[in-house]
Amino acid sequence: MKLQVFNLKGVAYDGEVISLNAKTASGEITVLEHHRPLITILKKGELRIVTKDGSKQTIPADSGFLEVRQGGEASVIVG
Repeated sequence: MKLQVFNLKGVAYDGEVISLNAKTASGEITVLEHHRPLITILKKGELRIVTKDGSKQTIPADSGFLEVRQGGEASVIVG
């Protein structure tokens, strides 16, 4: 899945991932390849990313938005 994460400083992450875990207004979710399209508000927490090579990365998020699009693409804007 193609993931782009933007913060106030610019692009925090841009690449292929296996999964993205985030805290949303309706609870914690994990986004995988072929996830259904959605747009949701993020709550304070961390974005937990597992990259294609299996490495893990975290990005802090005080707030923000997550959009998952059909075709295996996701974008996150964090504050």
